[in-house]
Amino acid sequence: MDVYDFDGTLYQGDSTRDFLLWCARRYPRVLGTLPKTGVAAIRCYKLHAIEKTVFKSVLYRFLALVPYIEAEVERFWQAHEDRITGPCQPKPGDLVISAGPEFLMRGMCEKRGLSLIASQVDPHTGRVLGPNCSNAEKVVRFRQAYPEAEIDNFYSDSRNDDPLAALAKRAFFVDLNAGTLKPWPA
Repeated sequence: MDVYDFDGTLYQGDSTRDFLLWCARRYPRVLGTLPKTGVAAIRCYKLHAIEKTVFKSVLYRFLALVPYIEAEVERFWQAHEDRITGPCQPKPGDLVISAGPEFLMRGMCEKRGLSLIASQVDPHTGRVLGPNCSNAEKVVRFRQAYPEAEIDNFYSDSRNDDPLAALAKRAFFVDLNAGTLKPWPA
């Protein structure tokens, strides 16, 4: 089985950030959530004072302000599907494991025949429904879904995925900007 990260690996950029900005342009009330989101981001990523799951619970509050979220996700992908590019070419039956919200990536993965494991978020309220699917949590979620499976090839752009890369027979570090794959750093 081949396994892929999503953002920065298959998708050029961060799909959650891009979806937030997409929604803010279409629904200006979403802009009101950005100051608290910015503070939470600093507390999480710079000060390490809160966990990523707590940050995500603040971030996803904007979803409650977006009507017809499923239709908005579809419009977003119609405009952003061309950002799925690069040296990785997943084939039907491969698996994507992402920290991003499952509701945002589900349709795009299904369209390409890919299985998906991602963070669980209520798309209507923004409520986070479980741990953020990142770092070692990706291994936990993978083993829950595929207890006996082996990863033949793993692809990611982030050292945060070291735990999942360690399970793979071969792991590759993806640089979408350069369009390259390199062996996973030791």
